[in-house]
Amino acid sequence: MGIWSLKTNKGDSETVITTKEVVIAKADALYDQEQYQDIYKLLINFKDSGDVEIIWRLCRAMYKMSKITNEVDGRKLIFEAYDLILDALKIKEDHWAAHKWASILLNSKTLYEGVKSQIRESYNIKMHMLRAVELNPNEPMLMYMLGSWCYQIADLTWYQRKIALIIFGEPLSSSFEEALKYFINAEKIDPNFYSHNLLMLGKTYLKLNHKEQALKYLKMTVEYPVKNEDDRNAKQEAKQLLKQF
Repeated sequence: MGIWSLKTNKGDSETVITTKEVVIAKADALYDQEQYQDIYKLLINFKDSGDVEIIWRLCRAMYKMSKITNEVDGRKLIFEAYDLILDALKIKEDHWAAHKWASILLNSKTLYEGVKSQIRESYNIKMHMLRAVELNPNEPMLMYMLGSWCYQIADLTWYQRKIALIIFGEPLSSSFEEALKYFINAEKIDPNFYSHNLLMLGKTYLKLNHKEQALKYLKMTVEYPVKNEDDRNAKQEAKQLLKQF
């Protein structure tokens, strides 16, 4: 903690404020404002600090930046962030947020590497999610992520299943029913916490041919207050799906 500490005196009592606490609070506030480049500038100088709380927040910002830049720079950001989050897990393996972002970044990395990589790393992506849930079972976003993983596996095309069979010697296995359980659990933990969880509930119910429930959640997605680009994308997709009705 030597590089982090500073002290302020208040009368006869001494209050210790750490630079780390100030930096983290500022980074989280900037994240709420979607100021990802400012977070990067704030945290990048601490990337070698060995502090997992700083590193995973830096990786989170790099992931968000990758979504709003060109493909070449996006790829560089994702690959660098993935290496950083692996270093963080070497420092503190039992950190749920580090596992969460390891899963997200590994998934994003495979999108640049192609279908074979996506399938080959699929169980490692899920492994990080499950470890994160083990460490923090009351985090709804993790339930959403697991539901999305199950949905994507259940929705694989025939040729993707064939590739999985070649790689693993057995087909990748999940179902829309399993995906639904995770999305429902996420809502139980924190109702209406995320527009995309509502959207995925609607899409999963559609896959299961439960049209009344699908309609309910797609309408909820459309009515969800738009706070960021994620919400806008969810609303747009829900509107397109509702045209089927």
